[in-house]
Amino acid sequence: MLLRQDRALTAVAVALDIAFHAGRSGQLAGAAEVAERLGTARRGLEPVLQALSRAGLLESLRGPRGGYRLARRPRDIRLLDILAALEGGTEAPEEGLSGRLQALVVVPLWQELDTGLRQRLAALTLEDLLRRAQAAGLKRPAAEPLNFTI
Repeated sequence: MLLRQDRALTAVAVALDIAFHAGRSGQLAGAAEVAERLGTARRGLEPVLQALSRAGLLESLRGPRGGYRLARRPRDIRLLDILAALEGGTEAPEEGLSGRLQALVVVPLWQELDTGLRQRLAALTLEDLLRRAQAAGLKRPAAEPLNFTI
């Protein structure tokens, strides 16, 4: 089974965006905001957000002021957990390919690469990615104080 790169990258990007902008604080990251920051359509992110919520990685709050935040600490969310949350996040190798080279060389190679990738993803957490963002000079947004001026 090989990871689908497009869905995997989207799920990691969504989880990282929410970790970066909302974390586990009282703040929420709205789906529209996440989509805008990632430069994609909200419609395409909804299934990913729902899958991450069902897996217990995100908490969601419905309503006009709703949104998402992490359900666990960033150090407790492994990248492999994010990918495992996606239903259909893996796909079987192409059935149309056959032959001795395919069976004896190519398939074992892809299985080896897939195993190595999964091991690396299991070793990385959202906290590791947040550290990389900080090292790249990105500053997490500070919570704005509430202003009740009438």
